[in-house]
Order: sequence, then structure tokens, then C-alpha cells
Amino acid sequence: MDLIPSFQVDHTLLVPGIYESRVDTLGKEYATTFDIRMKTPNKEPVVHANAMHTIEHIVATFLRNDEEWKDRIIYWGPMGCMTGSYLIVKGHPAPQEILPLMIRAFEYCAAFDDVIPGTAPRDCGNYIFHDLNMARYEAAKYAEILKTNPCFEYPKS
Repeated sequence: MDLIPSFQVDHTLLVPGIYESRVDTLGKEYATTFDIRMKTPNKEPVVHANAMHTIEHIVATFLRNDEEWKDRIIYWGPMGCMTGSYLIVKGHPAPQEILPLMIRAFEYCAAFDDVIPGTAPRDCGNYIFHDLNMARYEAAKYAEILKTNPCFEYPKS
């Protein structure tokens, strides 16, 4: 069985940033998957699952309400390795084009001080599995990374 493209990226060279993971063709339309990498794989602690769950809720809500992008957002969700998330959008924008969106989303998450969206028992499969303080901390760290060194291309082996 062939390895999927995301498993062919050399994770020993990967650093936090935004990367184009893949582009799929759906008839005449495109769907682009972005690797929103928050942590250096296998070198630094991952985002704790409770914090990642909170980031997922806050950022997904932000993205689906952003006036410029809401109609292009297909999916936002964490990677199983907890070092980042995947963003899938309609079309084929470059990573540089989503950088301002990601900075806004993570700054929003870092400053979030309200009831986490979708945390009632009827809204979420694990509604108590959240950590707003750590989500804010991780979001602030990542927003700073995006402002200083967003890394748009996967490293070459």
C-alpha cells in the first residue's frame, strides 16, 4: 500500500508554519488542504488534547463566520499527532493567501474570553474536554510564529 502524501513529508525537518498539503480536483473545482503546523514534530511537546479541542471549536467557529472566507471553508480539524490542524478550503489559494486569515483566527483564539462555542452536551461529543487557558496560550504562541516565520514550503529531504 502506498504512503499517503502527508506521510511522505520528512517530519524530522518540519517546523511550525503553513504548508500546502494537497490539492484535489472535484470536477472543475479545487479543494486545497493546508497543514497548519503548530509544533515541531517529535521535538517539542504536542498541543494537549483538551487545548486542541478548544482551539478546534474556537477557530472553526471563527473561520465559518469570517466574511471573506466563510463560503470557502470546507473543514477545520486537528491532526491525530496533535502537532497542528488541517484546513480545507474551496479553490486553490496559496499558503501566503491564507496567512492573514490564520493570524486573525489564532489572535482571536488567543484573546477569546467567553463561553467556548459548542460546549453544551447537545452540541459536542465530549463537551467537558476543553482547556481555554492552554488554548489561548498555544494560539498566542502560534500567532507569533505566523507573524515572524510562517514557512510556506515543506522542507526538502
